[in-house]
Amino acid sequence: MILDADSFLEKCIYSPEGLRADGRRWNELRQFKCQINTHANSSDGSSYVEQGYSKVVCIVNGPKEPDGRSHTFLDKACISVEVNIASFSTVDRKKVVRNNKRVQELNTTIQRTLEEAVLSHLYPRTQIDISIQVLQQDGGLLPTCVNAATLALIDAGIPMVDYVSACSAGIYDTTPLLDLNTMEENDLAFLTVGVIGKSDSLALLMMETRMSMDNLEPVMAIAIAGSHSIRDIMDREVRRHGKQRLAKKGNM
Repeated sequence: MILDADSFLEKCIYSPEGLRADGRRWNELRQFKCQINTHANSSDGSSYVEQGYSKVVCIVNGPKEPDGRSHTFLDKACISVEVNIASFSTVDRKKVVRNNKRVQELNTTIQRTLEEAVLSHLYPRTQIDISIQVLQQDGGLLPTCVNAATLALIDAGIPMVDYVSACSAGIYDTTPLLDLNTMEENDLAFLTVGVIGKSDSLALLMMETRMSMDNLEPVMAIAIAGSHSIRDIMDREVRRHGKQRLAKKGNM
């Protein structure tokens, strides 16, 4: 029996045995690793996040004096986000310029997402700079950047309502799939959510492909559940680092 290209691709994405190309089941996250305070000497806050094979470094500086009038707000801090994508982050090795439409969209989306959780009214007439460096991409770029920025803000001591944890989810036939990689994002309808804490309050909901209303609810439900799991992993890392710093102070 000879399979055509479409049938072969479908079997790669989700097999009849209920396994995806990387061996995960429909409701399993990719391996998630995170670390905070990675650049202690060159920033106020920093983090490193691996979500599958997507790898991101984030650096936060501020609150500080605004760069100009356009970054000065009388009642709150100005949150500035800059995403830099390394040319070696994908197999194609294409140089991504800063005024690229996709990069500008990422900057705006991440900024608006974080503004939902950061207590920026505590720092009027100041600026908070968030610099995100994408080292490797394999799907879930937006949620990986949001998770890294959240950890870096916490490391910088900037007060927030709660963690903002993000995750993507898609639909294959009638089966929702959690935390998509690049191959799955290219062929499936998917969305990305950012959840505040352990609640169902959304700071981010982005859907760049069409999805039927019947599939929207189960896909959102699994994406929110995945975000809650990621939030728990991030919280463990923050607490681990906090205990480590307290132990060092105790030994001084």
